[in-house]
Parts: sequence; structure tokens; C-alpha cells
Amino acid sequence: MSRIMARDMIFKLTFELCFHKPEEGILFEEFLKDNPLDQENVNFVKSFYTGIIEHYDEILDIISKNIKDYTIDRLFKVDLAILIVATYELKFDNSNPVKIVANEAVELAKKYSTEKSYSFINAVIASIAK
Repeated sequence: MSRIMARDMIFKLTFELCFHKPEEGILFEEFLKDNPLDQENVNFVKSFYTGIIEHYDEILDIISKNIKDYTIDRLFKVDLAILIVATYELKFDNSNPVKIVANEAVELAKKYSTEKSYSFINAVIASIAK
């Protein structure tokens, strides 16, 4: 359960990143201080989020090349944040198989986005994974 909460926090931090540069947004420690994660998951979130920031431009490029009939600017920011998290995990983290990454992304889309977004996100992730 706590890994699901950790992914949720990574998504929320990444969503903020869609609007603000990391130094303009909330501080990582500030965000995590009111969240009930154990130290292992705090470290997971920090490592994952740092990786996203490090590879942000590459991740956006990968997403851009795998969306059809859209541009990054036309995507809902929620969907973009979900795709950023999934793309980082697929291309730079490699700790989970594609099915798990896709499932986690779809669950985030069902929770935070529109009812049609999860199928779009699933298709983009399948394209990225090829």
C-alpha cells in the first residue's frame, strides 16, 4: 500500500513540475512532511522525482514522439504528468515490467483524469515500450 501512496506523491510532484520549474515549486521536504510514508518510500519518492527532473527534457521528447495527432501542449496536464512518471519508469528506472507501469499509470488516470484518458495513456505507454 505504501508504494501506491509513494507513486501518488510522485505523480503530484510531477504534476506541479508541469507548471513550475523545480526551484519555483514547493520544496520536496515540505511536500513530504505531512505524508505518512516510511523512510524507504520517502527515499523512493526522492530518487524517482530527482530522476524525472534530471531527464525531464528527454522524457518530454520521448512522449512527443509517441503521441499521435497531439502535441505536448495540447495534453491535459494531469495526463502529461502521468505519462512523465510512466516514461521515466520505462526508460530510466527499469525496475518494473511494462504491464505494471501501464497498470499504475491507468489507475492514476482513473483516479485523477477523465474517463477517456486511461485508454489514451495506455496506448501511449504501449507505443513508448516498443
